[in-house]
Amino acid sequence: MTQRNSIVDAPRPVILVVDDTPEALRFLTSTLEGAGMSVLIAIDGMAALDLLKSVTPDLILMDAVMPHLDGFETTRRIKGDPAFQHLPIIFMTGLTETEHVVRGLNVGGIDFVNKPIVIDELLARIRVHLATARVAHGSQLALDMSGRPALAVDAAGEPHWLTPAAGGMLERLFPGWSSASGTLPEPFLSSVRELQASAPAPGARTTVAAGERTLEASLLRCTAAGQWVFRLADRHEGEEKTILAAQHGLTSREAEVLLWISRGKQNREVSEILQISPRTVNKHLEQIFEKMGVENRASATAIAVTTLTR
Repeated sequence: MTQRNSIVDAPRPVILVVDDTPEALRFLTSTLEGAGMSVLIAIDGMAALDLLKSVTPDLILMDAVMPHLDGFETTRRIKGDPAFQHLPIIFMTGLTETEHVVRGLNVGGIDFVNKPIVIDELLARIRVHLATARVAHGSQLALDMSGRPALAVDAAGEPHWLTPAAGGMLERLFPGWSSASGTLPEPFLSSVRELQASAPAPGARTTVAAGERTLEASLLRCTAAGQWVFRLADRHEGEEKTILAAQHGLTSREAEVLLWISRGKQNREVSEILQISPRTVNKHLEQIFEKMGVENRASATAIAVTTLTR
């Protein structure tokens, strides 16, 4: 009989690509998504810094030469924030002189890939640095989450650890369940297992009705040790739309569209749910991207998920 661990895939790593060349962005997005990764894009250093206020990727591919704020200075500012000390940054550059390599390492870069990019080499370097970063960062997650409702489970959905806040929330929402039971309350356990089986990317969510409340679990990451780390939230109907509208200056309808997009719905599905035309959904998305200062659907989704899991 096949073990459950063998059929549950790890979440897709999230890669932020920072480059001011549209052709390079299209090429890298296609390549990385084809390799099973989720891609966020920023067209310059300032856009990258703004995006990082809302979401933390697993790795950054940074163009060294960009107007206004180059990759070196952007990296220096990123690494100046203790929250991003663990974040691996790989420079993409045609600058091969020793002084440029030394400068990149001094500001916090972890590696270089030369342009024109050799795909196999790039993917190999990304995978090595992702594995290293997850090992180094994974041991700190429980401590980082100690004051928040968070938990980690194994590939079968059984808990490794729960923070006191998470245990208290689950006991409140599921009367009769105890954090000392050694397992998660039903139907939360079934919901987590269903999400794991879908090979989700960080930011994916699952929700479970608990009386008049809704328990929401958002996937933060899957560590190299096989821990699936979730942040929990206690929601009620309509709260999420209100939060998104207030945080990002959206209209009520735009917030509804963003909410369903963040739940993984495609435009056609959003159209059917909200009973509006697909063309209207596209127009709302254009306004959403502009107001949020992002370039694509993945970036808007990542920011929305982060907004709702704070």
